[in-house]
Amino acid sequence: MTELATLVREALAEDIGQADITTNATIGPEERCHAYLVAKQDGVLSGMKVFRLVFELLDTDMREWDARSDGARFSKGDKLAEFQGKTRAVLTGERVALNFVQHLSGIATMTAKCKEMLNGLSVKLCDTRKTTPLLRKLEKEAVLHGGGSNHRYALFDGVLIKENHIVVAGGVRQAIEKALRGTHHLMKIGVEVTTLQEFQEALDAGADAILLDNMTIEEMRQATELARGRKVLLEASGNITPSQLRAIAEIGVHLISLGAITHSAPVVDLSLVIRNV
Repeated sequence: MTELATLVREALAEDIGQADITTNATIGPEERCHAYLVAKQDGVLSGMKVFRLVFELLDTDMREWDARSDGARFSKGDKLAEFQGKTRAVLTGERVALNFVQHLSGIATMTAKCKEMLNGLSVKLCDTRKTTPLLRKLEKEAVLHGGGSNHRYALFDGVLIKENHIVVAGGVRQAIEKALRGTHHLMKIGVEVTTLQEFQEALDAGADAILLDNMTIEEMRQATELARGRKVLLEASGNITPSQLRAIAEIGVHLISLGAITHSAPVVDLSLVIRNV
């Protein structure tokens, strides 16, 4: 919570600066209001923890809080949260609170839509590290709220050999062998390949997970055939669009990673409506 509070305080400081001039000039310090978070479109909710924290840090004197949980589906016109508080604080925190919850709900909503395209299939839909700097934890939580799965969180929690590692190491096999020597026996080795030749090298070198990066559907199909009977996880990745998800999943890969669910999700249209107490 300390890390999240620091993030929210910095976001508020960016928006408020020295003072909310308009609100302070037009609203008395003792005035109170009812506030309602209302959906202006259908979606999946995410970000309620940070939404509420904005107002708590502004000393809103929040009362009568009631809200839907993260991961809840909602329809246009639904009331997603309501509370009573000091009007000045509510108005001052409105934009920052909405920025967080609209963005995170956008990720959850897009993830849910993509996941629906995979209904009936066992493949996992994963996020990537293509996240907004300093918002990764919140964005990856939003993916979970939308029914998706998390890939590795950051560079420190998994081995994933990518194209530039392969170039510098001297090849796929060399990179895998070096990774095996440089890690302990309980750590899995993942490698990203772009051709069937590289895929075969990775398979023969004992990679635990192989990412099929920017391959055609036919190349992916051939890769799954080559891996038949081998204990290896296959992941489709690289410039995959939502419209391709079903066709790729039906090939037989175990995971599909989709950067678009975090870096290109449109915000969900939500509004904060206030009424005098």
